[in-house]
Amino acid sequence: GCPSLARFFCILSPSQCALLPQSILSSTTDFQEPISFRTILTTSFYNHSWTQNQGSAWLDELQTHGWNSKTGVFFYLQPWSRGNFSKKELMKQERDFQTFSITFPLIFQDHVSQWQLEYPFLVQVVKGCVLHVGEASKGFLRIAYQGSDLVSFQNTSWWPSPKGGNRAQEVCKLLNQYYVVNVRIEAHVNEVCPRFLLGLLDAGKADLQRQVRPEAWLSGGPSPGPGHLLLVCHVSGFYPKPVWVMWMRGEQEQPDSQRGDVLPHADGTWYHQVSLDVEAREAAGLSCRVRHSSLGGQDMHRPVGWVFLAVMVLLVLLAGLAFWLWKHW
Repeated sequence: GCPSLARFFCILSPSQCALLPQSILSSTTDFQEPISFRTILTTSFYNHSWTQNQGSAWLDELQTHGWNSKTGVFFYLQPWSRGNFSKKELMKQERDFQTFSITFPLIFQDHVSQWQLEYPFLVQVVKGCVLHVGEASKGFLRIAYQGSDLVSFQNTSWWPSPKGGNRAQEVCKLLNQYYVVNVRIEAHVNEVCPRFLLGLLDAGKADLQRQVRPEAWLSGGPSPGPGHLLLVCHVSGFYPKPVWVMWMRGEQEQPDSQRGDVLPHADGTWYHQVSLDVEAREAAGLSCRVRHSSLGGQDMHRPVGWVFLAVMVLLVLLAGLAFWLWKHW
């Protein structure tokens, strides 16, 4: 059995970890980027008797699992979210996560005064692993307080964050008392998690490796000022997420390009826009360049044509005229 404080850390031991078939191991070479899998538990502490949990699991930035905090049951958001784990193994992971979600907050509740915690506050636990092609996987476990790193786990020990101050030191001092538990954590993040991640990659390979070409078009935004144009390049419907978009003049990148966030569509593809504030007389010769893995190494170009430029200038002039009339009326 585990110490009372550590029950929520009880997880699969190394002896329960089976080896993966070589076919699954070799299939990871098809994924060229470092790939991570992580589970997240976020606990909101409102007072001594009221806490609220939220849980989820993610493959990079794709959510693969949700979690019902009342029943402790995971729900699978992708057809391949079970990976190659058996029903028995998945049920054990559910039980472990549910136990963790109930007992872990008790540590912070029991040390509110000692660690100088002030209600309401937020604690987030992130556990997972990263696979680098051709390298050994790396497991991780981090705890954050109020959105700032507090402590992290490495090589069977807890380490304070430089920003965590005395509170982080005290948390590490407590958690490092349980060496046997920390050995089990090490086994989970470095053996169980990579095994599950490899199973996910194998089961979801066809979906994860799909390539969807982007569409790109230009538009104008609100005029930044007299004689200036705001050029906007829209790139939409692409998958996977990594994309490079830049305003160019010939082969020269325009460093003033302003990037928005890469936003998701409901179908799993992505949208991105990049804008550029430029003097109207200098807009000719500009183009928007897009690079994406689905384009087969060929960049996509969207030049600022004369028709587009004429329409943009006309709109700016009309907007200026409307403002002048409104002001004088």
